[in-house]
Amino acid sequence: MKARANGIELEYESFGNPADPTILLIMGLGAQLTLWPLPFVEALVERGFHVVRYDNRDVGLSTRLDHARPPRIGMLVLQRLLRLRPRVPYTISDMAADAAGLLDALGIEKAHIVGASMGGMIAQVFAATYPDRTLSLTSIMSTTGNPRLSRASREAMDVLVNRPKTDDFEALVAHGVRASKVLAGPAFPVEPEVLEARVRETIQRSNYPDGFARQVAAIVTDGDRRERLKTIKAPTVVIHGTDDTLVPIDGGRDTAASIPGARLVEVRGMGHNVPVEVIPEIVDAIESVAR
Repeated sequence: MKARANGIELEYESFGNPADPTILLIMGLGAQLTLWPLPFVEALVERGFHVVRYDNRDVGLSTRLDHARPPRIGMLVLQRLLRLRPRVPYTISDMAADAAGLLDALGIEKAHIVGASMGGMIAQVFAATYPDRTLSLTSIMSTTGNPRLSRASREAMDVLVNRPKTDDFEALVAHGVRASKVLAGPAFPVEPEVLEARVRETIQRSNYPDGFARQVAAIVTDGDRRERLKTIKAPTVVIHGTDDTLVPIDGGRDTAASIPGARLVEVRGMGHNVPVEVIPEIVDAIESVAR
């Protein structure tokens, strides 16, 4: 289904009873709504929540900003180092406004905001910008933008940034499988056939590298959010895997330290994904602040 929000169209899916409290799920960089595992969504519904997951702008089946030229990431990073303000097609704040617009379109006044990775950044900015609409905040495998924190491993950054510049479907699948394994880590392996099928379905649904580049630009220009995080009033839980090589765990620790009263949940063995094995622990953590 599509909804008009903040001047664009967002593809979304709704689960459970709309009369129940809503959990809004915000996915990460270049990631489609389908990366929120259905068992995870169903577990939240079983706990008595109405769940909405959606594609961010420039990914999946939501509006693609084809008129905006993909930015040069190296130049953006250089401008940030020189303390210049780069011009980008949109910002993390714009993406938080998309989330608010989606709630408006669905007639939802307030929601529990849950974001993963870049979605965690969007969720943080949402909670800081729209405190009256934020019932609770859950930031998963995300960070604060603090430049002093640990960086991603070389292998994790390589699979994230160096995507094949090709339309060859099999090459895209091979890279997607490798990227999933690298980012997930070894603790919770997925059967090879299941993983490949999941990657194929994702690419068949949508593959849009230009949107990925524009989302990276939004992250780079958002900078350090710690001062904004200090203003968050909503009950907050920060969830982070101990084996995350893309956003190392000190990103989660810094997030929890920056938000007044936030609780940190460290999930042993979890990388930069949501394994089926840890869904009960993550759902428990979300419910702990949502209730």
